Amino acid sequence: MTTSSPRRTLALLLGAVICGGASQAAAQGHSHGGHTHAAAPADSVLRPWTPADVHFMTHMIGHHAQAIEMARRAPTHGASPAVRRLAERIINAQQDEIATMQQWLRDRKQPVPESHASATMPMRTNGVEHEMKMPGMLTDAQMKQLDEARGPEFDRLFLTYMIQHHRGAIVMVEELFGTNGAGQDETVFRFATDVNVDQVTEIARMQQMLVAMLFEGGTP
Repeated sequence: MTTSSPRRTLALLLGAVICGGASQAAAQGHSHGGHTHAAAPADSVLRPWTPADVHFMTHMIGHHAQAIEMARRAPTHGASPAVRRLAERIINAQQDEIATMQQWLRDRKQPVPESHASATMPMRTNGVEHEMKMPGMLTDAQMKQLDEARGPEFDRLFLTYMIQHHRGAIVMVEELFGTNGAGQDETVFRFATDVNVDQVTEIARMQQMLVAMLFEGGTP
């Protein structure tokens, strides 16, 4: 892949993933937790990066942190073995991805947020800064509902809310590549593309698990 036409390459990839669903995503050779993100090459700091790239990497840290917080409830809330395995994959993969994002910011001498959930992100409109809810993030009420659930009800809510959460991450990727000049840094491009493929794949898997719950008496 060259850096001369990353936006065209991404457009082709996103179209294939969205149209093909989980099977198409699998054909790309990505699975959540099945790949690692290499450290940025030494010369990647010299490649073009934009405020939109910083915005994406910064706020995806908080977005990932909430997914990890949700997944860590599975062992203590009576989740089924299938949901617990999914939760473990999410924790392992997204912890590694948070480390990648933090290192990218650190290499560019940008503020590096801690890995804790943050439902909002600062936005500036007409020179005025305000807080905006990140796509897909659970509300406090939803997190409370998930925390109070146990057994099959926890499984159902976890899958439903994680689908919502993953769709939000896809929106964030789309917003990144919809911003003029953004996503051309090699690490940002590779990471954002992987996030998109992973999330599409896992959404399809979780939808299948919800269907299984409906037809198999509450166990995914």
